[in-house]
Amino acid sequence: MELADHKPPYLGFGLGLRPEHYNEILSGTPHVDWFEVISENYMIPGGKPLRVLDQIRERYPVVMHGVSLSIASTAPLDMEYLTELKTLADRVEPKWISDHLCWTGVHGVNLHDLLPIPYTQEALGHVVDRVSRVQDFLGRRLTLENVSSYVTFAQSEMSEWEFVSEVARRADCWLLFDVNNVYVSACNHGFSTRDFLHGVPRDRVVQFHLAGHSHEGDHIVDTHDHPVCDEVWDFYRETVSHFGPVSTMIERDDNIPPLAEVIAELDIARKIAQEVAEAKKVIAAE
Repeated sequence: MELADHKPPYLGFGLGLRPEHYNEILSGTPHVDWFEVISENYMIPGGKPLRVLDQIRERYPVVMHGVSLSIASTAPLDMEYLTELKTLADRVEPKWISDHLCWTGVHGVNLHDLLPIPYTQEALGHVVDRVSRVQDFLGRRLTLENVSSYVTFAQSEMSEWEFVSEVARRADCWLLFDVNNVYVSACNHGFSTRDFLHGVPRDRVVQFHLAGHSHEGDHIVDTHDHPVCDEVWDFYRETVSHFGPVSTMIERDDNIPPLAEVIAELDIARKIAQEVAEAKKVIAAE
């Protein structure tokens, strides 16, 4: 059986579920195909967030996106965290579970940041082993996201996209291609977004992230507190043209606007994807 036969379904265009939008979503029929939820916000025994999530799940496909798996850490896997994650997945039945290719804590302390790793053969073997063990525990493939970064390591032996691709191949996991993160890291480190785009295996990518960022003079920070900028939209167009239709969502985690504004931004993504598809039809017909 081919890898594509196991690939999660295409979901269309989604949003990150945020408490500020709970009432508008539940009281209306917003033009959103699916929602991504932050796993840790719902890894609790009960309460309003879980009740709302159950209601959302009755109406929309949902995917789970974590921020604390710390898959690249040298600390032992947190089995309590994984048990809670699996319990939530059994309840939500997400289309997939994602987290970041990074580390977030050490010595039992969660640093609440997505920290980079050196791209070495040693780190590669370490991450592949941990991804495989997590997948065995969860009973499903994991989806890993490329993070934005602000430092590089002199010890790195390969590019980020080579590392990401090799993790996906050896661990047999899926990839979440964060369009904004590639743009941010490319600006910060001086590599080509096109090299990253063409360096990642198409058959492993199941989701795109779009978000805004902040310019800090000589570097860019992935803040998720602004609309998607024109440069990232241009790269999204190139990304869709390269990969074809991939489930796409917009992240907004600060300065959160009314739901209608985020949906209007999501409609830009729909329009770009439609334009790319129509252009491909014209070329194919010629």
